Parts: sequence; C-alpha cells; structure tokens
Amino acid sequence: MVGPLRPARATSDSTTDSPQRIVALMATVELTRHLKEIFPPLTAAPFEMDVTSVADVVRRLEELAPGVAFYICDERGRLRKHVNIFIGEEMIRDRGKLTDLLKSDSKVFIAQALSGG
Repeated sequence: MVGPLRPARATSDSTTDSPQRIVALMATVELTRHLKEIFPPLTAAPFEMDVTSVADVVRRLEELAPGVAFYICDERGRLRKHVNIFIGEEMIRDRGKLTDLLKSDSKVFIAQALSGG
C-alpha cells in the first residue's frame, strides 16, 4: 500500500443486525508491463493509493520509483505525447496539469505507446 490510508468508510450489512463494518476504499493504480520493466520498484503494481488527482498519482509513483515522473511527464509537468492515463474507461482530459479528479474507488491505468518497426 502506498501512502497513508484515507479514513475508512462505514458500511452497513443490510442482511444482519451486525454493527457497521469499516471498509477502506482507495484508488487503484495499474501500469503497463513495460513501465514495470523500466522501473523495477513498480513491479508490485497495482497499487492502492490515497490520492485525489492524477497529479497526485504521478507524485506518489515518483516517490516509489525516482525518474518515472519524468518518463510520464515533460519538464513542464505535461503528460508526454506517448503516454495515456485512463480513469476507468475514460482518457484523462487535462494532459497539461493532470488535474482530473479521482474518487476513492477509481481505477487508474497508465500506458505508453510503443513504436518502431
């Protein structure tokens, strides 16, 4: 698990009169196999992260694997042309500042395009 846990959410079990159970929901971050090969500390992915934006995800990944942020983003912090980030099935909208917001149960997938012949 990466970073501190967000306060857990209480849910009730509607089938019994048992007390509420605590369930922690965090964003899940997955990467392509290629990124895991280039940055071995990321081979443990998928990660569960307490993050609120795509920019937070990139910062957390950089803490785990120095250099990955510059692989994903350029010197101005913009997503590189050969990299795509998805939240669920949707590609992020803000490739410049990575401000797309995440929910506690978001699924984030980071992929890079490989080219060549």
